[in-house]
Amino acid sequence: MTQALGAQVYFADPYSSWQRGLNENTNVLLLQYWPKNTDFKKISANEVSATIIELNDRPRKKLGYKTPAKLVAEHMTAIAA
Repeated sequence: MTQALGAQVYFADPYSSWQRGLNENTNVLLLQYWPKNTDFKKISANEVSATIIELNDRPRKKLGYKTPAKLVAEHMTAIAA
């Protein structure tokens, strides 16, 4: 994978949450929608899709208060040009 993508691959150490900042932040955001021990068999695909859209439209301080959706759109526009 490293050769195909031309990028370094990094694996975080077990029980080292500080090495997985984005993952841990996303987990906290998801807990606002579904508490721990939620039975996802009772959650519809539409509800999951709506949550994904909401999270992607949420401004992030780390992104200069832009939304992930906005940055992806800007990136895709730049690639197309």
